Amino acid sequence: MDAKRIDVLSDSTGETAEKVVRAAMLQFPHSGAQLRLHTRVRTKEAARPILERAAREGALVVFTVVSPELREFIHASSYELRVEALDLIGSLIGKLSVYLDRQPINTPSAMLPLSDEYFRRIEAVEFTVKSDDGKEPRNFKKADLVLVGVSRTSKTPLSTLLAQRGLKVANLPIVLGVSPPPELEEANQERVVGLTIGLEPLVEIRKARLRQLGMSVDANYGLKDQVKAELEYAQSIFSTHPSWPVIDVTGRAIEETAVIILESLKEREEARLIAKQIV
Repeated sequence: MDAKRIDVLSDSTGETAEKVVRAAMLQFPHSGAQLRLHTRVRTKEAARPILERAAREGALVVFTVVSPELREFIHASSYELRVEALDLIGSLIGKLSVYLDRQPINTPSAMLPLSDEYFRRIEAVEFTVKSDDGKEPRNFKKADLVLVGVSRTSKTPLSTLLAQRGLKVANLPIVLGVSPPPELEEANQERVVGLTIGLEPLVEIRKARLRQLGMSVDANYGLKDQVKAELEYAQSIFSTHPSWPVIDVTGRAIEETAVIILESLKEREEARLIAKQIV
């Protein structure tokens, strides 16, 4: 059976549409669907071949286009070609126009002036790259969030994802028998989060990593006893820091874990503000 195809069409970078589709696709983990991203599609001439190919292959088209003329063209062409198409942004723009009593400027986001928020996120990403894998312990005090866990608990991808949302993130690997650096104790303990994972899944993840590197799966890194000792050592560190929330990433997509972390930070901030008001 041929794999299903989803064409994501955007007049900008396609980042928003792709993230929405991938988030929805998490609910269908074994679909095998193939995503194809088409960016900066701003003319009828550019859109038409994509729609024709989708018609030939029976693909679903998901699009974000702000130009009313191009949006209407895609709707009309989809109807003509009998293509299933979903307009992610058009109806929302229409609702906002009515609610805000304003006319949209209909300009693709990639063509808009760069905002302070954009530069804040760039700064966060640069900070996070410099602070990956415990490389800059002095940054723990400057970080909005510090992630702590043994190797292969998704620290780096989580840090990157959260940095794209504007958080300055540092992360520290827990190494068996090695005490965390003193800079970690100097960081805001309300901003430190521990990451853990099930023993068997971690063993499998590490063995897969060893295979990717062309190394023997019998290396200490992937041995069950070694992994168990590391997890127990990490738990002992977490136990001495009861203020750190500890999140189990077993079987979770990094997006889901990121949401849990953000909710935890929000709850802590709200609790702090309430306590301050009481005082």
